[in-house]
Amino acid sequence: MPTLVMKFGGTSVANLDRIARAAKRIAVEVANGYDVIVIVSAMSGKTNELVGWVDETSPFYDAREYDAIVSSGENVTAGLMALRLQEMDIPARSWQGWQVPVQTTSTHSSARIEDIPTDNINAKFGEGMKVAVVAGFQGLSPEGRITTLGRGGSDTTAVAFAAAFNADRCDIYTDVDGVYTTDPRITTKARKLDKIAFEEMLELASLGAKVLQTRSVELAMRYKVRLRVLSSFEEPSDSAGTLVCDEEDIMESNVVAGVAYSRDEAKMTLISVADRPGIAAAIFGPLSDAGVNVDMIVQNISEEGRTDMTFSCPTDQVKRAEKAMQASKDSGDINYHDLVADEGVAKVSVVGIGMRSHTGVAAKMFRVLSAEGVNIKVITTSEIKISVLIDRKYMELAVQALHDAFELEKSG
Repeated sequence: MPTLVMKFGGTSVANLDRIARAAKRIAVEVANGYDVIVIVSAMSGKTNELVGWVDETSPFYDAREYDAIVSSGENVTAGLMALRLQEMDIPARSWQGWQVPVQTTSTHSSARIEDIPTDNINAKFGEGMKVAVVAGFQGLSPEGRITTLGRGGSDTTAVAFAAAFNADRCDIYTDVDGVYTTDPRITTKARKLDKIAFEEMLELASLGAKVLQTRSVELAMRYKVRLRVLSSFEEPSDSAGTLVCDEEDIMESNVVAGVAYSRDEAKMTLISVADRPGIAAAIFGPLSDAGVNVDMIVQNISEEGRTDMTFSCPTDQVKRAEKAMQASKDSGDINYHDLVADEGVAKVSVVGIGMRSHTGVAAKMFRVLSAEGVNIKVITTSEIKISVLIDRKYMELAVQALHDAFELEKSG
């Protein structure tokens, strides 16, 4: 039998009615002749509740117990979904990560999947099981402990299962009906994309689009898993959702596929740092060790052997960055005059594989922002992306103006 992977996020299984609704969708695919692997998240809000209980009980918690607790939400959903399918006379059973087993690294709360043996589930399919309901987000460490994959980890679970079982497709059911050219809450002109290339989706996901977790897109691109993002609240159809696929599968597309933004950014500048070989390593090594996720980096032209180094990071990591830099200064590894943090900025990016073969995208982007009176603080580019750091108060204006300028409301 061909295999299909279906993943249902927290809002899609938020209560018993929604679980029943999802079960009906699964029944349709079983009737279409598929052996179905269903990946489920915890019911909406449950993981946050469990994390809150951990924090309240033990602020400096044992990460192994944290994973044991926060992974339990998915177990409940998987069991309930299996029961609902059984009530519909569909042979189904629930699987926890350790039963498959989903083999992961030992890095608790952010483990990476190492392998998914297919023997156990395939044996049950051979015995007549039609649906394997697998608890997403969780796995088993080499030490035999439960691990979790980090927030959004159920997306990664789904793609990994699709790759392991060579599934025809991996359908990600969520509370939105696909991938849009930008956030529809910011501009009503935002258009749902029928198809988007893996590379574009990867950039959009890493730049702040919340539709898919970045690691899941990386996996899908590596193993050529055809991903479909669609709403669990709308009636299914052949044209439903957005297909995330190879660039070759897209006949024609706009130069720019979408405009992404990240609201909670901070710009940090080390003023008057010694301009010498190894200074960048001396700065960004300690930041990495402290778990600071550095994104954009700009170094000013040197004057009299001194330079300024600017970088961006999430606002909730500013204190961590300040502490790491102060420690490096105290130890004599780096010497700087001051560290200035600006927590009132946002990142706005345009993304598109069409940029590879079209010139003038950057010039147009800068012209549009200038016309709107938006000052650019930092710029970074890649082959298919241009990102700018701007004052947060202009973020929505910038997104709307760029969406209009690149005519993203029109299809390619």
